[in-house]
Amino acid sequence: MEKFYDIYKSKVKSIPEVLKMIKSNDLFITALGGSEPMDILKELHKIRENGVKGCVLTNCLPMGDYEFIKNPEYKDTIFVDGWFYSPSLRKAHKNANVSHIPQHLHSALTKKLFATDGRRKVLLATASPMDNHGYLSLSLGCTYEKQLINDEALVIVEVNPYLPRTFGDTTININQVDAIVEVSYQVPALPNVPFTEKDAIIGQYIAELVEDGATIQLGIGGIPNAVAEALKSKKHLGIHTEMFTDGMVDLIECGAVDNSKKTLYPEKSVATFALGTRRLYDFLDDNPSVLFKNGMWTNDSYVIGQNYKMTSINTTLEVDLFGQCASEAIGHVQFSGTGGQADTAIGAQLSEEGKSIIALYSTADIKNEQGEKVKVSKIVPMMKPGAIVSLSRNDVDYVVTEYGVAWLRGRAIRERVERLINIAHPDFRDEIRFEAKKNGIW
Repeated sequence: MEKFYDIYKSKVKSIPEVLKMIKSNDLFITALGGSEPMDILKELHKIRENGVKGCVLTNCLPMGDYEFIKNPEYKDTIFVDGWFYSPSLRKAHKNANVSHIPQHLHSALTKKLFATDGRRKVLLATASPMDNHGYLSLSLGCTYEKQLINDEALVIVEVNPYLPRTFGDTTININQVDAIVEVSYQVPALPNVPFTEKDAIIGQYIAELVEDGATIQLGIGGIPNAVAEALKSKKHLGIHTEMFTDGMVDLIECGAVDNSKKTLYPEKSVATFALGTRRLYDFLDDNPSVLFKNGMWTNDSYVIGQNYKMTSINTTLEVDLFGQCASEAIGHVQFSGTGGQADTAIGAQLSEEGKSIIALYSTADIKNEQGEKVKVSKIVPMMKPGAIVSLSRNDVDYVVTEYGVAWLRGRAIRERVERLINIAHPDFRDEIRFEAKKNGIW
């Protein structure tokens, strides 16, 4: 241990010292979501004082609203490319110092993608404290972080005692780290969103589609939380997911999930990252039953499809009568990202007896041009001009709203029209049918 501790000590630096390691034109990649090094990122804009310019920073679901993101004054020093927008990126996009990278999660970090323009790769990540054998844990995820380390990026890590120690591809050796900043702050957490009556109805419809012994993938939010609640009566469920959530802790603790029927890694829940409440992080700490794997493997549709009865459950913003899902943008305006929706939906349909389920409310409240709040249908005849399709009509299986389930797999357009109209809000059904006939959608 003494040898490892000496190596560790030699790499501990202050934030100003770390910033001096940065060169012009570097490509920063920050760890995903709750794994981002917040103290370093709060000071990163100060590299301009060192004469650094022309850097690009790629992030995914950033939790903080950092100066280099919100202040366009720094875009010549650090331009931000995000592949999953959070509120800070949505706001900053209007300042033209942020752009979106369209891509599936499983291909988020290929060598080809991040070896462009001759830039030096710099990983900015977090880790839990080193153990007696010289190993740290990347803690809340390894979607692409471990791959960057293996690709010999410059590795700068915040070590935080509040981070859980996790297992799998999150494990790294102290010799793989170039610089360490010791910090001590609470890990960013997402509240466990209570679900509404409408969520509960959708959750129950989805639970009826999930069979005992199925392996599931879930997201986060009101509908996924309602689904998790409705699944508590199931038996022998397994977990193979991109994101590990609080709802999954509930399913494990109540006994609905035991991973006994899984094809891949039976007895273990598999994920590529985690994000949620402190309760979730405490559950993950030193818990060998949860295995974190590289996102290029976890989200590979071929890998997902090897799980028997794989059932993916995702949400979307809008569905048209062809079955196309716009899940990441409102019209042409970027809202989030593709993430792993296509990965998991296609993977589930490759699985023996697998199912892919897309859920949404039948309506949304928006403001019209006069600033008045109006109700609109989220099942529409056609997408808006410039709309971004996250899941093609060829890859949609089941669509669920509070009005029921539409099974689209293998159905002709004329059948899809009727099935989707039947789960639209009753106030809009006649209008949608009229537009379908008017535009020859059959």
